[in-house]
Amino acid sequence: MNHDHRLDFPATRRNSDAILTVLREVLPSRGTVLEVGAGSGQHAAHFAAAFPDLEWQPTDLEPAHRLSIDAWCRDIANVRPALSLDATSSAWPVAAADVVLSANMIHIAPWQAGLGLIKGAGRVLSSAGMLIFYGPFKRAGRHTAESNARFDTSLRAQDPNWGVRDLDDVGEAARVEGLRLQAVHEMPANNLTVIYGK
Repeated sequence: MNHDHRLDFPATRRNSDAILTVLREVLPSRGTVLEVGAGSGQHAAHFAAAFPDLEWQPTDLEPAHRLSIDAWCRDIANVRPALSLDATSSAWPVAAADVVLSANMIHIAPWQAGLGLIKGAGRVLSSAGMLIFYGPFKRAGRHTAESNARFDTSLRAQDPNWGVRDLDDVGEAARVEGLRLQAVHEMPANNLTVIYGK
């Protein structure tokens, strides 16, 4: 595969190590990680290489992203070819997973996609499975930093359906699907890693 398909997302590159530090604490030693909205594939390549006993299944709606994912991961044995996954659909291409991971997706998508992702996670996760989000979130209706408020404004200017989500809303949607909050990790640049478990 041609490496020219690789996209380089600077934010993904910057936050990979910080997220990996949390993943080292929480991921199971074996199983399948379903990454929803894998973007450039830089996360998939970085994380899967650190967990050679986990099967990594990256997904993304965008064809250019899937090409990039496959290019970044072409030499990593435990990464499967990228699949197209529409979070709002009830027909996911993966029927079961031990972890569903989504970094920097639900604020750059309609809230229906976020709800669909949570519902899908509730459907495919194993009995001890976990749903992991990374990104900016409001807490109790308030932004956690002025930079996040500006980011939210810029997102909504691009698309009124986008925006930084409130952790209370995410948590309520997770609760409906039988997922309970396990941990919230403060991350660099006013982001959070949020973990829900079955």
